Amino acid sequence: MKATVSWSKELQFIGKSSSGHQIEMDGDGAKAAASPMEYVLMAAGGCSSVDIISILSKARQQVTDCTVNLDSERAEGTPRVFTKIHLEFVVTGVDLSEKHVARAVQLSMEKYCSVSLMLSKSCEVSHSYRIESA
Repeated sequence: MKATVSWSKELQFIGKSSSGHQIEMDGDGAKAAASPMEYVLMAAGGCSSVDIISILSKARQQVTDCTVNLDSERAEGTPRVFTKIHLEFVVTGVDLSEKHVARAVQLSMEKYCSVSLMLSKSCEVSHSYRIESA
C-alpha cells in the first residue's frame, strides 16, 4: 500500500491513495476539511464497521444500518496523541440476534480491525454496542 500527501495551500493537504482515491486534510483547526487526527479516528470506525457488516452478512443477519459513534480523548501536551478512544456501535436491523452482534463486534475489535488494534498499542480502546429494531 502506498499513498502521497501534497500541500495544497495554507495548512491544507491532499492525500491520494494508490487505489486512486483522494481526501482533503486541514491542519488549521479543521476549517476546510477534517484534520489528520479526525481521519485516524474515522478510520477506526470505518475499519471496524466493515468487519461487523461482513461478519453479520455471513451470519445472514438482516442489518439495515450500522453506525459507530466515536469518542476520544487526547493528551494535553505535544504530541496530542489519543489517550482514549471509545467506539459505540449502533446496529439496526430486523430480528437481529444479540449473540451474532456481540460476536461480530468482539471479532472486529479483538482480531480483525487493524486500525483499532494498531491504536490499542498506544492508547486505551474500548467498545460497546446497541441493537435497534428496523
